[in-house]
Amino acid sequence: MSRYAQQALLLAALLAFSAASLAAERPEVIQLNQRLAALQMDPDQAEAAAFEKLQAQQAIGVLVKARSRDRDGALYIAQRRVEIAETAVRTQLARREVNRLDRTRSELLVEASRREAERARQEAERLRVQAQIQAEDAERLRMEAEAELLARQDVEQALSKVTGQQTARLSAARQKEAQLARQEAELMSGAKLPASRFDNRGEVFTLAADTFEAGSATLSAAGQSRVSALAAYLQAVPKAKARVEGYGDAQTPGQRRADAIREALAAAGVGKARIQAVAKGDGSRARAAEVLVIQ
Repeated sequence: MSRYAQQALLLAALLAFSAASLAAERPEVIQLNQRLAALQMDPDQAEAAAFEKLQAQQAIGVLVKARSRDRDGALYIAQRRVEIAETAVRTQLARREVNRLDRTRSELLVEASRREAERARQEAERLRVQAQIQAEDAERLRMEAEAELLARQDVEQALSKVTGQQTARLSAARQKEAQLARQEAELMSGAKLPASRFDNRGEVFTLAADTFEAGSATLSAAGQSRVSALAAYLQAVPKAKARVEGYGDAQTPGQRRADAIREALAAAGVGKARIQAVAKGDGSRARAAEVLVIQ
């Protein structure tokens, strides 16, 4: 039995013991321990993402020892750490699959030298690209989970100083709702939403200068795609309102850009009563307009 397998069995046993000892009072700890133990019991996953699993186990340990007033925050961090460990395992397994498929590609290339060389190379390339996409998707999910964890920690800490724990939980719930609405909008529109950030007003989407045709307020093809995704996003959160802020340049006033986006959103099915269009200062290559979504 390998050293990693022995460690996996030991950790699984410890997790099981921990879960049993806490069964009477801490079901959430049991659930987290069971999820972590599941990663160790699967032979394919036992040796993957050891560091992330350790971080998750440490976070569960902090949760177990947390005082009542700190328990919600500790539970949130422990849940995120377990999610990150699960995603990291999937990422490493995907990377192994990439390596396996790369070896398959090499074998196919050898066979291609004997028979139907061109067809075999095309199939190998298709497999490589498919595996690469899977690995990139898994890595993106891991990075998003890590970024979400860090962002929510910052938001919760800031809000807890101002309005207390209840306001922090409400803000986190709204951001989760926004994330789900973002995913729904991108699926429905088939387009990628612009980058966004949260401030004390709401969620702010920034549209770069290539959203418009050069020297005009006419939406470019990329701009139409972004506005289509924004329209789907606003339809996914029907209670939200939008404030479009246009930034101008030497040829195009900011108000014209804001009005163009407002008209495009309305044409895509968003009620005009929900959209306000205003002009701001001078724009830049990175920022020609911003859409503030207020819930």
